[in-house]
Amino acid sequence: MLKNITPRKPAKGKAKKKQPTLPVFDNERAEVRESGIHGLGLFAKKALRKGSTVGYYVGEKVTSMKDDGDHVLWIYDEDEETEYGIDGVNETRYVNHSKKANANFDGERLIALRGIKAGEEITHDYGEAWSDLG
Repeated sequence: MLKNITPRKPAKGKAKKKQPTLPVFDNERAEVRESGIHGLGLFAKKALRKGSTVGYYVGEKVTSMKDDGDHVLWIYDEDEETEYGIDGVNETRYVNHSKKANANFDGERLIALRGIKAGEEITHDYGEAWSDLG
């Protein structure tokens, strides 16, 4: 069984980078758009049912905290009793934090916790370290 570990909170005071164009990925369920929560976010292209897969966190696997970064999702594998990170390179790296999340990472898989309307931002609760962000 895989269990997500709370990622590190971004450093305060970091300058935001301007995005010249929105990234485009091959995901029929979700797309990246400007977010009212933070910078860019992931939004449902169509209605998603509770329990459906939104996408997968894809990227290079890292095993050392020295490789931690803004888009590394840390995962604990309970069966193997190991933890590893995925340095996200696809659309799921844009999932913003919310205490009232509508999706959850189960390992590398992003799953809808409830029905999500087309156009609604997809969010995940990254934990207490992110509580002041919403």
